[in-house]
Amino acid sequence: MSGRQGAFDLPVETRFGRGDFLVSDSNRAAFELVQRWPAWPARALALYGPPGSGKTHLAHLWCERSGAALVAGEDAVALNAPEALPAAVAVDNAERASERALLHLYNLCLERGGSLLLTLPAPPAALDITLADLASRLRSLPVAGIAPPDDALLTAVLLKHFGDRGIAVAPQVVAFLTARMERSFATAAALVARLDRLSLESGRGGVTLKIAREALAARG
Repeated sequence: MSGRQGAFDLPVETRFGRGDFLVSDSNRAAFELVQRWPAWPARALALYGPPGSGKTHLAHLWCERSGAALVAGEDAVALNAPEALPAAVAVDNAERASERALLHLYNLCLERGGSLLLTLPAPPAALDITLADLASRLRSLPVAGIAPPDDALLTAVLLKHFGDRGIAVAPQVVAFLTARMERSFATAAALVARLDRLSLESGRGGVTLKIAREALAARG
């Protein structure tokens, strides 16, 4: 049995380096605005896009550039003590944070002259925010959006997911998938996971066109 065939329990290594982030028309404006820090139009920025679109990756790149701390939305409350607050903070999936904790973090960060990056599933104006003070602050922020992937980005996302799993795949297989799959980042991640599993179970030695057809036929 090969190493890949026996690798059912190996973790998937997701890489967040600059070289792992592919820029296309779908995400160029968001990438350029994140990279423009500290010359932002305000001290805080809302970065939004669908699941798997690269928001977390951009947050990592910004943290590397700015020296910011990255926290998950549900952990934002831990930074509400002034002594625990870094100079710059990125809150990933900020919609999962307690509204009061996020409001306090926002106020504290900006009062201290810090910078704040929030990743969200949609623009703040489209979110259901109960706390009026938080809603008004977030809706006043400059925003950077990531659009659904074009062909170039969808291909790059597939290749990145294959690379994260250590899977070598032929260009014709990727082209076959790109032309037929649902055009979303979340689908790309789920599809590569399905292909990985089918390849391991089949013992055929990699992701072939036949396995790609089986994976697409099994979706849904």
